[in-house]
Amino acid sequence: MSDSSTVAFIGLGVMGYPMAGHLHRAGHKVRVYNRTAAKAEKFVADYPGAAWFSAPAEAAMGAEFVFSCVGNDDDLRAVTIGDGGAFAGMSVGAIFVDHTTASAEVARELHAAAAERGFGFIDAPISGGQAGAEKGALTVMCGGDPSRFAKAEPVIACYARACRLMGPPGAGQLTKMVNQIAIAGLVQSLAEALHFAGAAGLDAENVIDLLKNGAAQSWQMENRTKTMLAGEFDFGFAVEWMRKDLAICLAEARRNGARLPVAALVDQFYAEVEKMGGRRWDTSSLIARLER
Repeated sequence: MSDSSTVAFIGLGVMGYPMAGHLHRAGHKVRVYNRTAAKAEKFVADYPGAAWFSAPAEAAMGAEFVFSCVGNDDDLRAVTIGDGGAFAGMSVGAIFVDHTTASAEVARELHAAAAERGFGFIDAPISGGQAGAEKGALTVMCGGDPSRFAKAEPVIACYARACRLMGPPGAGQLTKMVNQIAIAGLVQSLAEALHFAGAAGLDAENVIDLLKNGAAQSWQMENRTKTMLAGEFDFGFAVEWMRKDLAICLAEARRNGARLPVAALVDQFYAEVEKMGGRRWDTSSLIARLER
């Protein structure tokens, strides 16, 4: 990018750390905050010229764009409107872009709080996993004001393969819910397919090598089949995170009247995986409960 902005990034987890790195490599002046200071210290060591601060408000002060990627609704409220939150340090006309997977309700709440203070808020949950964040190839689903989005989109492009405004505040989070609902059913189906192939005496890997050329092909089939067959789950998107996301989906469905029988069932299956000790296993570990 030829234009350089002062940006703040709050939350340097497995997603936020590489995303903030892409912003730095693109030439932006990056300011960071992380709840665990050691992570922020490592970031400024890895990216000379970046600066870290002990509170979100301090990191946000003077930034044209403030990004966040934290755990849940409560974490998001804490780093925005809580004591020392970013909103206290943001300038009129700045834009806050939130990449947390959270509820549409909190997105609307924070959009209203930002508007009262004279700056913008965009809910912008992401899909693509850690690998997508590291490669700068995330899919970003946004909700908010079109004019604010138009300003933020070129900066988001530093780590996005696709970025689209899906509607008013909360629409980004609703779109992410659609994504998680689709993935939940897909991973369970793939787990059952692999389990069935093994029970039928087939070479499951050979079966998938053929089927991935047809209508059953999916990202999960391409990227998770071998590890599922090997029983390797110590990576990727954790079961506890997926259960958090599905809880958001099911709560929203109760509000809007949508029926999600498969998503509710898969959430129960993930609860079984957690009881097996798989709280931090990758979501593809659904196959483990079939083969235990």
